Amino acid sequence: MELVTEWGPLVLAMLATGIVAGLMAGLLGVGGGIVIVPVLDTALGTLGVDPAIRMHIAVATSLATIILTSVSSARAHHQRGSVDFGLARSWGGYILLGAVFGAWLASRLHSNVLALIFGSVAVLLGLRMLLFGGRNPQPAREIPAGMAIRLVPFGIGGLSSMMGIGGGTFSVPVLTLLGHTIHRAVGTSALFGLLISVPGAVAFVVTGWGDPRLPPASLGFVNLLGLACIAPATILAAPQGARIAHRMNARQLNLAFGVFLLLVSGRMLYRAL
Repeated sequence: MELVTEWGPLVLAMLATGIVAGLMAGLLGVGGGIVIVPVLDTALGTLGVDPAIRMHIAVATSLATIILTSVSSARAHHQRGSVDFGLARSWGGYILLGAVFGAWLASRLHSNVLALIFGSVAVLLGLRMLLFGGRNPQPAREIPAGMAIRLVPFGIGGLSSMMGIGGGTFSVPVLTLLGHTIHRAVGTSALFGLLISVPGAVAFVVTGWGDPRLPPASLGFVNLLGLACIAPATILAAPQGARIAHRMNARQLNLAFGVFLLLVSGRMLYRAL
């Protein structure tokens, strides 16, 4: 009873966060982590959780919620024929490896370094979407092959896992740059989120197992209370975001994603500097 009273106000905040995150997952192909991580970090701070592990808990819990969000969002986009399963099969293994590596590396880098890297990349990608998005009307006939291109999905998985996001922040601009239409890029990105979140969350469970500083209801660095509150809300909201996305034309969706990336990058750079 005491635990419920202590966490009660935060439960409402987590539910609201889940709704917003789910809408963003369906609309923009992102896993919602860019909303979940900062809210959970702040919430855990009000509970007096050790700041040394707060971001680890927020990132890990975000990845766990993205597992379910990605399934819901990817299914909604698949029903509209906008998921490239061939590319997912080709890139899947590299995304998985990148996600595991990113989760491992995140525990060894200062959070400000991660924020600086993420913010810098997001600025470039956001400007690209705003300035050039929607001007590639024909999808690429074939994704480039070779070892160099395989570093792209590895990097997407690694950076996304490090930041507790579903991959859309990186994969949507990359796929549009390679010639995919924005709707197909968003739908495929939703599937990538599943390939990132599963190994990433498992890695954080393992690396955080038995840490005495963890708050109640934790499985490694994954907080089960946050998962229980956020996941259902994201599942319900993600299909609504997908419906909104398919009512927008390519230019509108590119503009929305570009603005989103610039807002995210601004927050990250402010935190890092």
